[in-house]
Amino acid sequence: MQRQTNIHTSINIRMYAPRAVLALCLPCFLSGNVFGYEYGEDYSDSYYNEISNGDRLQTPTQKPCPPQDLSRWDKLFIMLEDSQMKQDMLLQQSEDMVKAEMDTIRKELRKLNNNKACVQASENTCKCISEQMNHNLNQAMEQLREAADMYQAQNNETLQQLIQFSRNQASRLTKLESNSLLGAGLGQVAMKSFSAYPKEQEASNADGGKLERALMATAADLQRVHAQLALFQRTTAHRYLPSGCEMALLFPMRSKHIFAEITPSMSMSLQSFTICLWAKVTQSLTKTVLFSYGTKKKTQELQLFLARRSVLFTVGDETHLVEAHSVVTDGQWGHFCAAWSSEQGLATLWVNGENVARVTGVAEGHVLSGDGFILLGQERSRSGIYRDLDSSVAFTGKMTGVNMWDHVLEAERIKEYANHDGSCDCRGNVIGWGVSEIIPHGGAQYIN
Repeated sequence: MQRQTNIHTSINIRMYAPRAVLALCLPCFLSGNVFGYEYGEDYSDSYYNEISNGDRLQTPTQKPCPPQDLSRWDKLFIMLEDSQMKQDMLLQQSEDMVKAEMDTIRKELRKLNNNKACVQASENTCKCISEQMNHNLNQAMEQLREAADMYQAQNNETLQQLIQFSRNQASRLTKLESNSLLGAGLGQVAMKSFSAYPKEQEASNADGGKLERALMATAADLQRVHAQLALFQRTTAHRYLPSGCEMALLFPMRSKHIFAEITPSMSMSLQSFTICLWAKVTQSLTKTVLFSYGTKKKTQELQLFLARRSVLFTVGDETHLVEAHSVVTDGQWGHFCAAWSSEQGLATLWVNGENVARVTGVAEGHVLSGDGFILLGQERSRSGIYRDLDSSVAFTGKMTGVNMWDHVLEAERIKEYANHDGSCDCRGNVIGWGVSEIIPHGGAQYIN
C-alpha cells in the first residue's frame, strides 16, 4: 500500500511541479528580484593549491574566472532544470519500485504453480466433502422412508383396531337385543351386569372416539388420493397409445374425405393372410370400416369392419362373412385380428387376444387379386373415384399398429401382439407399421 502511494505521489509531482514553480517565480521576476537575496560576499579572492612532495613547489598564481552576471531568465531556467531533474529521479525510483514488486509477484506465482501437491490436496478435500454430503443425504432419505413405513404401519394398526372395536360393539348390541326379548326380569339382570363395569365402558368409549377420528382423517386422505388418481387416469387415457406404439392415425370426424391409403410392401395376390391392428372407435354405426381392400371388379374383395358392438370380416364378397357379437366398446382401445387360408377356407376373428369366431369354407380356393387399393377407415367406391366415397361407413377415432402377413399366424403370436406392453415393434411382411407407406388424406393425421 505504501509503495502504491509513492507511485501516485511521483506522478502528481511530475504533472504539477513545473506549474507550481512557474507560479511562484513569475511574481518575483516581475518585481526585479527572483529569490530576494543579494550576494554580498566577494568570491574574487585567489585560491592556491599547495602540493608538497619533499620540496615546496611554487606555482604561478592564476586568477579565477570572474563570476558571470546571471540574468533573471537564466536563474529561472536553472531552477526549472533542477525541478525537472528531481522529477525524473522520482519517476525513475518509482519505476524501479514497481519492477521490484512485479518480480516478487512473478516469483510467488511460480511457486504456487509449482506447488501441485497443494492443488491435489484441495481436490481430495473437495471429494471428501462431496462424499460426506452424499452419505448424509442417503441417511436422511433412509430415515424418511422408515418414518413413512412406520406411519403406514400405525395407520394399518389403527384401522384394524377400529374394525375390531366395531365388531365388539355389534356383538354387544346383538346381545342386548336378544336379552331384551327374554323379559323384564332378564332385562333388569342384563342392565345390572352391564352397569357393573362403568369404568371399562368409559375407557372403551374414549378409545372408540380416538379411533373414529383417526378413521375419519384416513378416509379424507384416501378420498383426496382417489380424486388425484382419477384425474391422472383421465389425462393419461386421452394420450395413451397401446402396445408401446409411438404414433397413431387420428380420424377426427366421420367424412368421406378422411381416410388413409396404404402401399403394401409386396403383391396382394395372396392365398392366405393375417391382418392385425389396434383401433379406438369414437362411435360405431351400422357399418364402420377399419380395413378394406378393393379392385375394379370387386370393390369389397377384403374387409374388416365394425357394426355397433360387433366385428365382421369378409373375403371375396359379402356372402363369405365371419362375425362376432358384443366384443366392441366405443371409446376404448381394442386389438382386432382377422386370418384366412384359401386351402381350407378357414377364417378366424380375434379380439384382444381371444378367438371370438372360427368358420370353415370361407372363399375356399380363392386367390386375392393383386391390382387393388388398401384403405384405412373407408372402402373403395364402385367408380373408383375418391369423391364418390360413402361418409356413412367412415371410421372416426384412432388407429395404430396396422400389420399384415402373407400367412396365418399362430394363436400364441396373436395373443402376444394383443399385449398392451410393447409388441408394436413386431411388423408384418406385407404391411409393416412404421415401415410401409401409409398416406393420410383429408383431415386424417399422425399423432403421438
